[in-house]
Amino acid sequence: MTGKAKPKKHTAKELAAKLDAATTNRGGGKAGVADRTGKVKGGHAKLECPLCKVTAPDVKSMQIHHEARHPKIPFEESKINDLHATLVAETSKPKPGIRGSLKK
Repeated sequence: MTGKAKPKKHTAKELAAKLDAATTNRGGGKAGVADRTGKVKGGHAKLECPLCKVTAPDVKSMQIHHEARHPKIPFEESKINDLHATLVAETSKPKPGIRGSLKK
């Protein structure tokens, strides 16, 4: 017997999920390097730890990182490097981490 309850074709929900997974920038691979490193203004890595050069998107995340990795050194918000302040935005390129794709 063949399973009667099994659908033989893909559902619209499944096809939409596959399209979304294929065309959405999740920040990985070569396309997400700029987003992860913060080298392009608009990337999520805004702040950089002055001690170990790890990046974080906001001050709270940087404070959590600092308390976990550098517990003997007091946290000073003024010493954090702001990567967005030092870089100039390039308006011709799309910002990283934006939902969607150019493939459509």
